[in-house]
Amino acid sequence: MGNSYRSIPDMLRQNASRFEGHLALKYRKRGRYVTLSYGEFYERALMAARGLKKVNVQPGDRVAILSENRAGWVIADMGILCAGAVTVPIYPTNTPEQVQYMLNHSGAKVVFVSSKFQYAKLLKVRDEIPGVELVVSFERFLGDARLPVCSFYQLSEIDDPITEAERNEIEACIDGIGEDDLLTLIYTSGTTGVPKGVMLSHGNILSNNRFLTEQSGAVGDRDILLSFLPLSHVLERSAGYYMAVRNGALIVFADSIEKIPENMMEVSPTVMVSVPRLFEKIYHRIYENAHHMPLLKRTLFHWAVEVGKKFVEAKYIRKEHSSLLAFKYALCDRLVFGKIRARFGGSMKMCCCGGAPLDKTINEFFWVIGLPIFEGYGLTETSPAVSFNSFENLRFGSVGVALKQTEIKVAEDGEILVKGPQVMLGYYQDEAATAEAVQDGWFRTGDIGHVDDGFVYITDRKKELIITAGGKNIAPQPIENEFKMDKYISSAFVYGDRKPYLVALVVPNIERVLEFAKAKHIDYVDVDDLVIHKAVYRLFELRIEEINQKLAKFESIKKFVLLPRDFSVDTGELTATLKLRRKVIYEKYKEKIEELYADNGN
Repeated sequence: MGNSYRSIPDMLRQNASRFEGHLALKYRKRGRYVTLSYGEFYERALMAARGLKKVNVQPGDRVAILSENRAGWVIADMGILCAGAVTVPIYPTNTPEQVQYMLNHSGAKVVFVSSKFQYAKLLKVRDEIPGVELVVSFERFLGDARLPVCSFYQLSEIDDPITEAERNEIEACIDGIGEDDLLTLIYTSGTTGVPKGVMLSHGNILSNNRFLTEQSGAVGDRDILLSFLPLSHVLERSAGYYMAVRNGALIVFADSIEKIPENMMEVSPTVMVSVPRLFEKIYHRIYENAHHMPLLKRTLFHWAVEVGKKFVEAKYIRKEHSSLLAFKYALCDRLVFGKIRARFGGSMKMCCCGGAPLDKTINEFFWVIGLPIFEGYGLTETSPAVSFNSFENLRFGSVGVALKQTEIKVAEDGEILVKGPQVMLGYYQDEAATAEAVQDGWFRTGDIGHVDDGFVYITDRKKELIITAGGKNIAPQPIENEFKMDKYISSAFVYGDRKPYLVALVVPNIERVLEFAKAKHIDYVDVDDLVIHKAVYRLFELRIEEINQKLAKFESIKKFVLLPRDFSVDTGELTATLKLRRKVIYEKYKEKIEELYADNGN
């Protein structure tokens, strides 16, 4: 495979010397930022490995991490890997029952938790997780006798430096790990049923990191990555963490998703990994601000965006140079775009986006303002990247070109098939599912799409296609994306399987609707009351009529319901990466949806 590293812990070991003076991790502790250099990061990982060996964790054993993003997460992960064990990440938003399933299925014997809140989940299902022997917590608290707990400090024995004999023993363990060895078990979010444990090897992740680095040139040893997407998700883990370690970059842990704007100003990140939802919100907020600007400033903003579109098209798509256009763009950058970028800390050079489709208009807008988004495509099963856009290869609406050594072909029914060094080892303890997913070395992605001039286009999930009563195959995601582009709409869910026409659950942009209510002097008690008001409903009828003009007749939305609050992870309607859980949403709003078909549209 040509990797210069044999495994992930070998990569950290080599880079602890190569980038010894460079900062690796930065995080908030008691209100102040604390940092660890690459050398210190490696020492802390060795201490964690020493502690795990003392509690009898053997090479190949599974160790779980149930925690929000923090420095402890990555130190624990590297400690697990240095001990030759396998990391099982679990989303901190998972319920006790979901956690129980993953711990039992993986056979994890030790679990790292962030706090007493996560520990309480384990305690709740203690009798159902007999294999768990020890809990290690990043925060100190008293545990229950039924489930032993110690602090991460205690496990690592931080006050006792690693002895030469201990270092030799752990490094011999690292030497014994090869590219084909199991690195992690990542449980899929289970949008279509019981979660499956995806087995990824060290080689899977190393090849992905290597080719992303070579083809993008995006991350180097002077870069600062802001980490806020869950490390439990393969995108942040691979592109936001392991890739940073590979290239000697600094990882800064955000305080929370709500504090991202504040954290950006504090640490001036240069690279960020995210999912579309964040970019959608930022885009709408920028246009919201432009909407309230005085006429002259508003006109300048819209003119600058038009100039920017021409500049991006010429430079990155057509690869042409125009001195006049470059001059105009530089002027727009000084007057408009530079001020917008300043809100991102002023140093952001690119963003990486995956996990779900990003609207073409939003993607183009970020390139226009000088914050290019490298939109890519991949799955947990592909470690994750299969293809991505970059400065060299860019087409808006596509998910870029394939990584090196990656083959992509389209099956007769339109399904995208992938073959390459990033394809998983298989599903843990599930030979039938593995045999169904990987055939003759080709991984069946379950996504529908096409390849045009080397660029990959994804149109929908195979299992999410709506087949109407009239036999039409309709992809709901592009329609939902059209809805989200409307300034009055926050999100939408389109339904119509085996039905005569499509309907939608629509979540209004509450700020805009409140503005509308004020302007129209509408009396209402609360948001629940407001979304059923005739004038508000009529407003959305008109908005949806406009959206329908852009859609084929059979894709148009005949009826809709306005919901007073957005879909969320907490209610189980969204996955941890903010994708719609279609079954959950349908079951929850089944009555409202079926009512829309009660008179069959007459």
